[in-house]
Amino acid sequence: MPKLSSDTLWELAAAEVQSREGGGGEEDGGETVSERSVFLMGSKAGGKTSILLRCLDRDEPSKPTLALEYTFGRRARGHNTPKDIAHIWELGGGTSLSDLVQIPITPASIRSLSVILILDLSKPNALWGTMEKLLQAAQAQLEKVFSQTQQAKKSKPGAKHQTPAPSAARVLPKDHPDRELISPFPVPLLIIGSKYDVFQEFDSDKKKVVSKTLRFIAHYYAASLIVSVVLLYMQKTVSIDTNKPLIIPAGSDTFSQIGSPPSADVDITSLHAKNPKDLWKKVYERVFPQESTSEQRELKDPAKDPQYSELQIDAMRAQKDQVTHLHQLHTVNTLAKFIVHF
Repeated sequence: MPKLSSDTLWELAAAEVQSREGGGGEEDGGETVSERSVFLMGSKAGGKTSILLRCLDRDEPSKPTLALEYTFGRRARGHNTPKDIAHIWELGGGTSLSDLVQIPITPASIRSLSVILILDLSKPNALWGTMEKLLQAAQAQLEKVFSQTQQAKKSKPGAKHQTPAPSAARVLPKDHPDRELISPFPVPLLIIGSKYDVFQEFDSDKKKVVSKTLRFIAHYYAASLIVSVVLLYMQKTVSIDTNKPLIIPAGSDTFSQIGSPPSADVDITSLHAKNPKDLWKKVYERVFPQESTSEQRELKDPAKDPQYSELQIDAMRAQKDQVTHLHQLHTVNTLAKFIVHF
């Protein structure tokens, strides 16, 4: 049974959600069993599966994710105590399968849900488009579920419907200067910059643009940000220096610390931006023209994927395919004779 190792992203995510909700879970022999849901999405081939396997302490090679995959992890709090459970969904295909967000984001999961967005730092020309499309898809589904939950609450006044409030109060203290300027993601969000080993070889000016942009986006959505080589066993300190690996918990940054968009080669006054986020986008895309994120769906047949091979089932499937093929040939031959006859 896969277990959650200590001081992993999942442990930190679970602790974050639990602290915001003030506890919760199911009773098991007088003890509280905590169940959390984690939804991973991000860049295609951006390292999502590798990070997941390391966090679950599974020593096995990663395989390409086919559409949407589910796994889980358990972690015991101590001897003879209930195990906390993490339900983990991983979306494959980058942005091409973003409509599948409706499967892990449901009324049943939303109360304990955290979202992790993994962005490939080695491909900055696809970073903004990937981030924008996936976050928009997830946010649209979250708002739909919130609406459904509110409707259910109105129809059943006596029922209990607890959902997280998408407000700045969920993350930022009352005296935070940016409470009125951010647009919090509806559920806890963690943004991870992967492939830092490649990224750190970039030109310093380009690294600064990427790092500062990620800081802005994370703070704008009241998300936590990790841009580092070490993703599992992190130092529990804040690091906001864009020339170094970034570790910024939600609510610990400010727009004044982040500053304005790096624009050495861009005349900001010439950009017609509707809001600060749009301005950052325009500056970023001037430095890193974005590639098309309209990735084609990979029409692979799961039955032919070697990672899902089952000897007996595959043999029966091959027999069925052969019978189907012979039937099609017979139909074609019959049709051909019919046409010749007339």
